[in-house]
Amino acid sequence: MIRWVPPGPYEIAFSTRAGGVSEGPYDSLNLGRLTGDEVDRVDENRRLLCAEIGADPARLALNRQIHSTSVHVAEAGKHGRPGDGLWTEEQDLPILAMAADCLPIALARVQGATPAVAVLHAGWRGLLDGIVAEGVRTVGGRVAAAVGPAIGPCCYEVGPEVSGPFADRYGADVVRGRNLDLWSCAERALRAAGVEEIERVDLCTHCNPELFFSHRRTGKPRGVQGVIARVA
Repeated sequence: MIRWVPPGPYEIAFSTRAGGVSEGPYDSLNLGRLTGDEVDRVDENRRLLCAEIGADPARLALNRQIHSTSVHVAEAGKHGRPGDGLWTEEQDLPILAMAADCLPIALARVQGATPAVAVLHAGWRGLLDGIVAEGVRTVGGRVAAAVGPAIGPCCYEVGPEVSGPFADRYGADVVRGRNLDLWSCAERALRAAGVEEIERVDLCTHCNPELFFSHRRTGKPRGVQGVIARVA
């Protein structure tokens, strides 16, 4: 686990692929049921993940991710609603976003009477379309953020139909030859949304096969890691 400790009563962690019970291409902490892995193993992996932050797995909430800008209020135990962000003010309600090269992002309200936390799945489409701004707006108040492991500028080759809009939005320096720096794009999107306190993990999912699943590296079948959070 890679932990993030913002000010407030929060338990937040970015998972790696290590420490679970899945086998083969899902080895070992695969969190995705729709990957082709055995459901019982995925459920055990999610239980292990929840235990890391002291959460009840029966209350775990997660979306059916679709590369959108939809950020929903979490409901305990609810799975499968289309969207790419979840947020909650409710104590002890764990929320999960998953990724396998896309950006997992955690947000925490660090000023105000009521704590709130959010998790986002941001692929390039969601990042361009504004999921970061939507997540920050939904959480409200003064927000801190952490950008988790994702494919790095070392490995993320894209075409001009992707690099062009990113250069226009976030600056020409986010494009390095044919490669795109999603980490810096996410940070700039957060700052544009008013977030000043930002931490970045800057670990490339493609470069670190022992730590992370990567769609670009292996294709399918493969697992997913993620970011889990709760208000403690």
